Amino acid sequence: MRLYLLLVLSAFSAAGGQMLFRIGAQGRTALVQFVNWPLAIGIGLYGLSTLTWIYALSRLPLKNVYPFTALTFVLVYAAAIVVLGERPSWRGFVGIAVVLAGLYFIVTDR
Repeated sequence: MRLYLLLVLSAFSAAGGQMLFRIGAQGRTALVQFVNWPLAIGIGLYGLSTLTWIYALSRLPLKNVYPFTALTFVLVYAAAIVVLGERPSWRGFVGIAVVLAGLYFIVTDR
């Protein structure tokens, strides 16, 4: 169970990194403008995500670990709506439901 919490942490870290990549890149055009704190912190979160991911891979089968990448898609979609004010769609919500249902079925498969 603890390893699955680590995978959730990994997904949150990757999603946070994506959000900070978007924030740090927004409105930038010159290469030098891409050197900023949101992008640096986003890279750090991605690094944390990678380390926790590799640790989980060392302890669990790939078939149990890999589906958690889908959780990152859900978290980024939700954060884009909540944090960035992007407009949701009913198809997006259906997609989130399908992804979460798939993750549930894979993780609870015994």
